[in-house]
Amino acid sequence: MSSDTALAVTPGGEGTPRNRRQEETFRKVLRAGLEMLRETSYADLTVRAVAARAKVAPATAYTYFSSKNHLIAEVYLDLMRQVPYFTDVNDSRLHRVEKSLRSLALVIADEPEFAAACTTAVLSNDAGVHPARDRIGAEIHKRIRSALGPDADPQIVSALEMTYYGALVHAGTGAMSYRQVADRIGYVAGLILGENE
Repeated sequence: MSSDTALAVTPGGEGTPRNRRQEETFRKVLRAGLEMLRETSYADLTVRAVAARAKVAPATAYTYFSSKNHLIAEVYLDLMRQVPYFTDVNDSRLHRVEKSLRSLALVIADEPEFAAACTTAVLSNDAGVHPARDRIGAEIHKRIRSALGPDADPQIVSALEMTYYGALVHAGTGAMSYRQVADRIGYVAGLILGENE
């Protein structure tokens, strides 16, 4: 694949090459979706309104996003991909894992309406969300494995993933805030790793 070709994922999950112009359009709609999510409620958001803000035809927006839940899931994935990796070997394994999980949990911590929209979208049964949810899971997996290091035990990776997902459900349901989840997740990671002080 050339440097000016990206991978598009259709609502069915199949990857198709996306050229530079298509990628620019995709990013434009994604940015408009993020801006609108920060300004309006989940209920008021529509793909048509996002398309208008991005100055593209609704049909063009629907080429990339099959529904508003699909759009929101892709926005969330894009934000997660901006979180840095924590791999400094001078830090303890627990510290790297804590920083990774905390940073991922805080992606939407300060925007309650946006956080609620992401929770609703990612947990929906919308067919377009499934491949995005798989890519979100893969992103979390990569970051946990990276923080643990090259000899990461798959069972520990799995336990940390389950801990992270459970923490997000707690936050998404309002049982805890995202900040509380981020504060507590490090302690739980220490229990799993057997490294709490």
